[in-house]
Amino acid sequence: MATSNRGGGRPGVRGSVVRAARAAVVALEELVGGLGTALLALSVLIWAAVTAVTSLAGVGLLMAPLVLRALHALAGRERARLGRWGPEVVGPDPAPTRLRLALVDPVTRRELRWLLRHASLGLLLGLCGLLLPLLAARDATFPLYWRLLPEGATSTSLGIGVAQGWADALAAALLGLGWIAIILGLSPGMARLQAGPGRALLSAGPDTDLSLRVAELTATRAAALDAHATELRRIERSLHDGTQNRLVTVTVLLGAARRMVARDPAGAEELLERAQSAAEQALSELRSVARGILPPVLADRGLAGALTGLAASCPVPCTIDVEAPERCAASVEATAYFVVAEALTNIAKHSGARQAGVTVRSHGGRLLLDITDDGRGGAGDTSRAAGARGEHGGSGLTGIRNRIAAHDGTLELASPPGGPTTLKVELPCGL
Repeated sequence: MATSNRGGGRPGVRGSVVRAARAAVVALEELVGGLGTALLALSVLIWAAVTAVTSLAGVGLLMAPLVLRALHALAGRERARLGRWGPEVVGPDPAPTRLRLALVDPVTRRELRWLLRHASLGLLLGLCGLLLPLLAARDATFPLYWRLLPEGATSTSLGIGVAQGWADALAAALLGLGWIAIILGLSPGMARLQAGPGRALLSAGPDTDLSLRVAELTATRAAALDAHATELRRIERSLHDGTQNRLVTVTVLLGAARRMVARDPAGAEELLERAQSAAEQALSELRSVARGILPPVLADRGLAGALTGLAASCPVPCTIDVEAPERCAASVEATAYFVVAEALTNIAKHSGARQAGVTVRSHGGRLLLDITDDGRGGAGDTSRAAGARGEHGGSGLTGIRNRIAAHDGTLELASPPGGPTTLKVELPCGL
């Protein structure tokens, strides 16, 4: 089922170009950031090669622990860099720095494989990310300065000299436009190619000790308990601050009306009207609290209908695309509903987006959510800043993570500065 609310049509050509340019800028920043770790990787690789050669004479054995520490530190730095530009890369347990243990350690072997790839392919891609904008700027602006060049000077980035004439100057400018087209078309793929070995080799592999899974389940249980406690506090606060006060008002007004009914019927009638109004408000607040526990629209119209209602009330134009023929457990659908609701609330409040989209798919017993917006990005930084201010984790990204962790689901957030922001959630359909 696919539905949409206002503004959900195909984006115009201008919007597509703006998004492509924004994605290219983000990709170039990521490539240049990878160039820094690639240069360090090349240095560590050379150091490791020298250590291996000199170990034949026994001298390199003294440097081996230092090389291993440098390798592990660089791998940790790369994990942190990748986490800033995409889903977090969770590393394994600390690797050993003693040579004998490192030779048989699978984590160290994976880091060495990454080191070799990043020092070669990653370095080449990082240099491309640095040089391509310079080449594009030089050639695209050539008509502005070609008269200042001396006779016989090389005038293009490819090293081809052209005569000093307007026709040749415009030809060089066309070459610059070609560089720009390459940047727009290839830089996001180049950034993914550069990050690929790190995401594949630096994350915890299948041969990692089961203690990681135990720690993950412990954290999941804690998140589930925290999410439950947060929900109880929200319900208690809503009942105490709203409904209870309304009912107290109703009781006071009814008591006053009962005492006035004999001597001042008109005043008693006015008090009864106020009591009725307060009772109606209390009933409305009770309904709101009940909908917050488990929205009845989920049972009446299913997940697709419930999400359509959320999109219709979202201030940012939002498209909804749901293809989930199989119903999931009620708690899972409720979690998906609240995740989308909180995400759209965050988009409306903080992103400055002009367009948002929610895609829901059911496949292989898993419910997949994909929430995107074209806002300013930096969602992870915003969440960390909220935590630094002491804001409670029951709202925002922390609240979303806790709800998902309670079902042993996964969350991936990609929100580079400048956007776009993509939130991917995976939940088991049945519990």
